[in-house]
Amino acid sequence: MIQTVTQSFFIYIRECLEFMGGMGVLMYQVARDTVRGKVYVRLLVDQIYQVGYKSFPLILITAFSTGMVMALQYGLGLEKFGGKLYVPKLVSLTILREMGPVFTSLMLAARIGAGFASEIGSMVVTQQVDAIRALGTSPIKRIVVPRVLACLVVLPILIAFANLVGNIGGLVIGATELQLNPHFYVLKVLTTVTLSDYMSGFSKSFFFAMFISIPSCYYGLTVKNGTKEVGIATTKAVVVSSILILVGNFFLTKFFWIIEKLN
Repeated sequence: MIQTVTQSFFIYIRECLEFMGGMGVLMYQVARDTVRGKVYVRLLVDQIYQVGYKSFPLILITAFSTGMVMALQYGLGLEKFGGKLYVPKLVSLTILREMGPVFTSLMLAARIGAGFASEIGSMVVTQQVDAIRALGTSPIKRIVVPRVLACLVVLPILIAFANLVGNIGGLVIGATELQLNPHFYVLKVLTTVTLSDYMSGFSKSFFFAMFISIPSCYYGLTVKNGTKEVGIATTKAVVVSSILILVGNFFLTKFFWIIEKLN
């Protein structure tokens, strides 16, 4: 029993080290191929369409529902202490700084991360990646770089819309369920939110885009043992991307908090 646990532990450590090493190598290759040679604009535009346009309804529904739930929960909790008037401030700050970027990135990781890993894994299994290499073209440049750049372009835009729609959801609940004047709600949001609040959440989007795209492409490229491993790689991509977003969010929040204190 002890021997089995020990072996499992060492296997887990080895997989973690392989993952970190593979991620580092892939990030270097992506950075190198992005600045060297031409960018496949058609492939990039196609990925922007797949990542951004097709994810738009999912992000809007998630953001609107999140804003409504937060307004309702804050309203029910603060009403006991006569603090219902603070709901617009709390909802707007929470959405802009945390919930908007994090929930949008998690939804995108679930949809896009799984798609990237399964699509690239299928290309590896069917030897399409080997065919690209045989033609003298870098598979990193044709497959990975457009997906990474698409995430970097699209995710900040989706987060901006999510922030807006989330606050609209809070406004709807504030006006209907909490009996707050809509003009009062909007005024409180506008007087509370500052540029630093918006940039604190918006700046995270570029890190979250890397947390989604790089692990998903990495797990897709490392598929080896047939179609069965494609499903395993897809699951790993979603789980790892989600963990990186949640853990990375803490350190990024701490980092921006320190910067704001220094200013």
